[in-house]
Amino acid sequence: MENISKNIILGGGISGLASSYELKNHNINSTVLEKNPSWGGLLDNFSIDGFRFDKFIHLSFAKDKYVNNVFYKTPFLKHKPLSSNYYKGVWLKHPAQNNLYPLSIEEKQRILNDFKKRENLQINNYEDWLRVQYGDYFTDNFPMAYTEKYWTVKAKYLETKWVGNRMYKPSIEEIENGCKTDLTPNTYYAKEMRYPKKGGYRSFLNPIVKDLDIRTNSNVDKIDLKNKKLRLKNGGEYYFNNLINSIPLPEICKLIKDTPNEVLEASSKLNYTSGYLVSLGFNKPDIMKKLWFYIYDKEISASRVYSPSIKSPDNAPKGCSSLQAEIYFNKGVKFNKTDKEVLDQTIEDLIKMGLFEKEDIIVKDIRSEKYANVIFDHHIYSNRKIVLDYLEDNNVISVGRFGEWDYLWSDQSMLSGRNGALKLIKNEK
Repeated sequence: MENISKNIILGGGISGLASSYELKNHNINSTVLEKNPSWGGLLDNFSIDGFRFDKFIHLSFAKDKYVNNVFYKTPFLKHKPLSSNYYKGVWLKHPAQNNLYPLSIEEKQRILNDFKKRENLQINNYEDWLRVQYGDYFTDNFPMAYTEKYWTVKAKYLETKWVGNRMYKPSIEEIENGCKTDLTPNTYYAKEMRYPKKGGYRSFLNPIVKDLDIRTNSNVDKIDLKNKKLRLKNGGEYYFNNLINSIPLPEICKLIKDTPNEVLEASSKLNYTSGYLVSLGFNKPDIMKKLWFYIYDKEISASRVYSPSIKSPDNAPKGCSSLQAEIYFNKGVKFNKTDKEVLDQTIEDLIKMGLFEKEDIIVKDIRSEKYANVIFDHHIYSNRKIVLDYLEDNNVISVGRFGEWDYLWSDQSMLSGRNGALKLIKNEK
């Protein structure tokens, strides 16, 4: 069956939906092709026995007026960004670098001494950046350890442009004060976190999906840019004039007919993390005491843990609570364990941390996503440029985290989708 749609958008995540929404605002129709049974991408959610879990872990701290005019048409809850850190059996406020009070006197002294002895080294990679900011001992035991868990590579293999304000850089006075008292100010980069009252994080997108032509279960199999035609795995075919892409760059390059070898090679070198998501539901209302926390211990595979039921009580049945743990692996290559082994080990680790007892669990689930985060290695920009230049030369507009291949939060991804639509409109004039 052949379909004709002047404007095709690949991917029904936030950036693809934002593109379609912006086109609609300019009275331009488009068709969104989404491979999954429902729209939302990483913002989508799933439910098990009355528990709702987001596909990956989200809170909004958007400041952009355009984004907030959409998001906050949906009733939401506000949370203070008071996260925590788990390190060798000790809980520290976040960020750890200026909240060291719970550590032993000896460990605090080592961190302080190294911080004072920092050298103004030439920064060639993320490891250098960390050592210049925090000294050796803190770097080795905190961000270096976490980097290998979260980014799945050693810090020396990462460049530094992505860091921005994501890592707090305290003064020596702040560190000294954080060693003496836990009465320290919140220095998180956002003042407030927001989450929908009902329906999970993707509910923020409800205002933009109305009247959009979103076709789920539409998995693209082949794209012919020369003849402006694409084929789905179910045999359906579409003709188009304009194509906006939000699916990962390595995937679209494999789908396009006669993609040059140089482009295929560059796309295959783009590095990324994949992720397990362990979701647990409990028969008690207060299992989780913290909205979210980070785990630095290397022997514990989970890197971050959030509580859906704290984000919104609507995410769990009355009298129950829930948590989700993120475990990352590199570029689609899973650990040498079965999903069940990863699930069981994660539960065992969290029990040892004292978070809950095994008999408290009434729902447990594990699933994975191939594309979680873009890895900023030393070759990302050259390889990304080859791929994006090729797509642009063939009038394909790329948007979103994996379409632009950038470190974009949900609000930034929405703006990326909007900008892609505006570019299409400009090109058509």
